[in-house]
Amino acid sequence: MNSSKKLIRHEKLQRLIQKDPFLTDEQLAKALKVSVPTVRLDRLALNIPELRERIRAMASTASARLKAIDQKDIVGELLDLDLNKSAISTLTITNEMVLGKTGVGRGYFMFAMADTLALALVDTEFALTAVSNVKYKVPVYPGDKLVAKAEVMNIKDDRYYIRTIIKKDNTEVFRAKFIIAAVRNREEMN
Repeated sequence: MNSSKKLIRHEKLQRLIQKDPFLTDEQLAKALKVSVPTVRLDRLALNIPELRERIRAMASTASARLKAIDQKDIVGELLDLDLNKSAISTLTITNEMVLGKTGVGRGYFMFAMADTLALALVDTEFALTAVSNVKYKVPVYPGDKLVAKAEVMNIKDDRYYIRTIIKKDNTEVFRAKFIIAAVRNREEMN
């Protein structure tokens, strides 16, 4: 094989994973128009871990930065956290998370995912959700893997204005805007 083609493919592989670390080997193979074994060999040559390892490493790094909320309180798995800027988490809908009659995912799981991600963003020891405005756009079902991204849009005094969008594949399923109040100490919360 022409080594220049291989170098170009390696560069493209690195850009794809940097842009979207959740891509599977199958998705990468399709995007690169090569076989899955070729993607695996390329990842190995570039020292890029498989999807599970990439996610595990991201989660470990993000969890260490948490301040306003404990890791155990996050709904989903926290993958990336840049305090006062942005955060990413994932959640896979299970059979236990759906309504019995319809099989549709219960909305409060998406709300809790978005709310806890918004709280995680705030660089303070104590924070509370002051206001939320939510919109459920598309139903979710067992097996759906949700990816939430929260961004701080504005900070004014002790108020953080945060937008959270949850997607399934590339389809927006939930959107929320939160005002999170930073509290200096526990006494202020009473």
